[in-house]
Amino acid sequence: MNALTWDQRERVIALLASASADPDVRAVVITATGRGFCAGADLRGAPVAGERIPGDVARTLRLGAQRLVAAVLDCEKPVIAAVNGTAAGLGVHLALACDLVIAAEPARFIEAFVRRGLVPDGGGAYLLPRLVGPQRAKELMFFGDALTAGDAERLGLVNRVVPPEDLEKTARAWAERLAAGPTRALALTKQLVNASLDADRGTAFAAEAAAQEINMTTADAKEGVASFVERRAAEFRGR
Repeated sequence: MNALTWDQRERVIALLASASADPDVRAVVITATGRGFCAGADLRGAPVAGERIPGDVARTLRLGAQRLVAAVLDCEKPVIAAVNGTAAGLGVHLALACDLVIAAEPARFIEAFVRRGLVPDGGGAYLLPRLVGPQRAKELMFFGDALTAGDAERLGLVNRVVPPEDLEKTARAWAERLAAGPTRALALTKQLVNASLDADRGTAFAAEAAAQEINMTTADAKEGVASFVERRAAEFRGR
């Protein structure tokens, strides 16, 4: 079910950082193979040590699950989650941190932490209320019931639900559209939207103005304006 090992987590974080820095990468898709998208953290390989020292758990989360979710949120390229099957625990939050979520019809989303007597981690209590509101978020986290792909779409957690055989094709088509877009403008837009719910109006307006100032120095912005004046389709190159 693709429970996430330490090595896999570090590899995903590194790949996202690489995608941000590589001008030839203009969109990212996170998906999986098999029956599951991600069943959460793989705890079977965790070392069994003696008595925990206060701070150990918090440190593990900061350096682990929270780093992973932050890597998705902070990636400078649009990130699509193509959820092929069950997403549980950290797997749900990995998907919800993505900019767009496409789910196959059999996919399920499970806030499984309560089933194990745990507090949701990996940014769940930050992400979920911002997507569905606090009451719905509490319902999902308090009960830990499986949410179908269709219900997740109705709640606004998923952008699109497709038959399993169409998942890869749809994710690729969306990624190709994003890759053909103005990459820096998309990065700045992502940054503004992600920060908007934590900012007052004055801060948000100032950030918007600063982002547009930066964006207007890019070749894609100049191409976009020129194409409008010349009444032709724009050809963005991600620069």
